[in-house]
Amino acid sequence: MASNLGDRFSTLHEIVRAARTNLAPGPWDYLIGGAETETTLRRNRQALDSIAFRPRVLRDVSKVDASATLLGRPTRIPVMLAPIGSIETFAEGGGATAAKAAGAFGVPQMLSSVCNPGLEAVAKAADNVRIFQLYVRGDDAWVDDWVRRAVDGGYAAFCLTVDTACYSRRERDLARRFVKPWRTRAGGFEFQAGLSWDHVKRFKDTHAIPLILKGIATAEDATLAVQHGVEGVYVSNHGGRQLDHGRGAIDALPEVVEAVGGRAAVIVDGAFARGTDVVKAIALGAQAVGIGRLACCGLAAAGQPGLERVLELLEDEIKIAMGLLGVSRLDDLDRSYLCPATPVTLPHATSAFPLLHEEGY
Repeated sequence: MASNLGDRFSTLHEIVRAARTNLAPGPWDYLIGGAETETTLRRNRQALDSIAFRPRVLRDVSKVDASATLLGRPTRIPVMLAPIGSIETFAEGGGATAAKAAGAFGVPQMLSSVCNPGLEAVAKAADNVRIFQLYVRGDDAWVDDWVRRAVDGGYAAFCLTVDTACYSRRERDLARRFVKPWRTRAGGFEFQAGLSWDHVKRFKDTHAIPLILKGIATAEDATLAVQHGVEGVYVSNHGGRQLDHGRGAIDALPEVVEAVGGRAAVIVDGAFARGTDVVKAIALGAQAVGIGRLACCGLAAAGQPGLERVLELLEDEIKIAMGLLGVSRLDDLDRSYLCPATPVTLPHATSAFPLLHEEGY
């Protein structure tokens, strides 16, 4: 066991509880909050809970392999650390600490441009598969400089976030008067608002590094993405933090997978918190699942070892789900293993961990 936290954290809900205990109210609300009514946030979880499994039996699952690839790079499980702004709020070392955990365990990390200690320092922190995600705050030359730095830093791909043309009203942050560190130094929001498909075309015409677009939520935009030659389509509603009253992310996944048609890697995030959640996404055609809030809980609970323990527990849950479904490889999963179901839990930010809310656990 890489993290040596098995006795302290036997379950994911124990990690979430430790994070809640360690964090002040402002950072905790930043972590679990969404936009306005938080309807999209809750629908992310509700959509996952509205899918049930159709297991097959009498299959040889004596050896279950949960490994995968993303953009041609091997990954121990089909999970990626999602980009998290101000990740330094949750653990000393911020993005560098997350990089060390990702490298030690063997999953990719997507680094946000609005976190510390920055692109170069994170690249030096660990020998991991890393992708750089950019919020555009300047002109084409400004973007080109970030791309150059990412290439020089050995990043495997570059990501543009495309669902933040306007910054949302995140009422938990507003009510707490909580200001994220990067917001105090941010400017240039008009450049993000002005992003268009012309910018995507220019990027592909100018740069050789693989490009991922994060924030795709429809078949129409997925089709345009692959027509522009992007290598990765990232299905996301920003964890429910941007457009309120959107669909659950996994509800959008099937139409995006169909539109992409194997021409690009498909990544998804949005309330994924258990191994069964990951298995559902893979069965629907995703190549990788991003974890954001859960990764932050690991960091807040116990730093790098805490995040490694999160990944260990996810791996256990993924392999158990696969074995009980009757599949020994991720490639064996498809939609035949899924069916619609009625959720049994009211959705909220921590509803994937029901024991958190029961006395004695």
